[in-house]
Order: sequence, then C-alpha cells, then structure tokens
Amino acid sequence: MDLLQAMHERHSVRVYDNTPIDDVITAALKRLITTFNAESGLHMQLLTNEPKAFSGIKARYGKFRNVRNYIALIGRKGPDLGELCGYYGEQLVLEAQTLGLKTCWVGGTYKKVPKVLSVDNGEKLVAVIAVGYSNEDGTQHTNREFNEVSKTIGAMPEWYVKGVEAALLAPTAINQQKFVFELIDDEKVRATTALGPFSTVDLGIAKYHFELGSGKDDTIWTD
Repeated sequence: MDLLQAMHERHSVRVYDNTPIDDVITAALKRLITTFNAESGLHMQLLTNEPKAFSGIKARYGKFRNVRNYIALIGRKGPDLGELCGYYGEQLVLEAQTLGLKTCWVGGTYKKVPKVLSVDNGEKLVAVIAVGYSNEDGTQHTNREFNEVSKTIGAMPEWYVKGVEAALLAPTAINQQKFVFELIDDEKVRATTALGPFSTVDLGIAKYHFELGSGKDDTIWTD
C-alpha cells in the first residue's frame, strides 16, 4: 500500500484490540517521528502500552475502547503550531495505515497523564493520534462539495482538481472542513481556514492531502 492508497482507504477507528504493536513497526514509527521532528521542530512522541490517557469519562464519551498506544503532537507555542501538527501528524497517520495500523485523530477526549509525556517549557500538547490494531475499518465521513472548498472559478489544471479532491478526504474536527483553496496565477495555491475548533490543525492535514493528491510539494503554497 502506498500513501495515496492509504489516503483513500484510511478512516477513523475508535475501537482497538489488545495486540501490542509489533517491535519492527514500533521502530519504524519512531524513526519517522524522529525525522519529522527534525524537519519541523516539533516534539512528537509515540507512547505504547499506555492505557491511562483513554481510561476516563472523556474517552467513554468519545466511544474509544482499548486505546493503549498513541502519538502525542507537541511543539513550541506559536501561530503555526496547529498547522504543523496537522501537516506532520497526518503524514504519520497515513504511514501507519501502510504498516497495517488503524488510527484516529483525538482533540480532547483523552486525559493528560502526568510524567508520561515530555513537554518542555514553552511547549504545548495540541492533540493525540490513537494508533493500534483493529478489526474495524471505520467509515467514510460526509464531505463538502468541491465548490464549497475551492474559490477558483473557470478552467482548472488537473493537478489542482486532484489536490482539492484529496483534501476533501482529510479528517477534520467534528467533520467541519472549514478549509478553502484558491488557485493563484495557475502556479500557486492559497489555503485558508475559517475559525473553528482545531481548524488550524485541520488546515495542516488538508494541505498535506492536497500535496499528496496533486503531486506537488510545499513550494506550491502562497500567502
């Protein structure tokens, strides 16, 4: 499975089994996290066999069961933190899918467990990603229409269309999909988001999906 296939097949899963993540796969995830942390300046961490974060009322409210592994999205406080967490966190989500794992983005229905995570002064825990094995595949969320998330009018290059279509597959908090794309001079794309819970994280996720679907890299973006 490549990342494009993973993007189409991956859906949020909230119920996991008790099988520990294979050591080889754990090592692969940790290598990816190390690489992405070095690239982004984030402080993401993988926690395995740690059930306390999903053991309380919040987790039950979120209908999570048997979550024992998760990726903590942590970084230095700043205006770009949410978007960075979304952009790099979604890369980890899709890589995990290619490794046979299921995942779910989690914004608030978990507990912050003392002395488990390393959060330095000036840093913030933004969200976590549940990860593990499951017999469930999840279900496709309801998407907005293409013209609801694209401001571009008239003829559009195929890569732009594919990018927006890929962004519509992106998971977002409470399925809000508040991101909007606009083609600028047929060469650059402007991506913005309206206000909403975790909307900047959602924007980062959607921008990574756009890149993956369009075949472009992060040089495509303009303010």
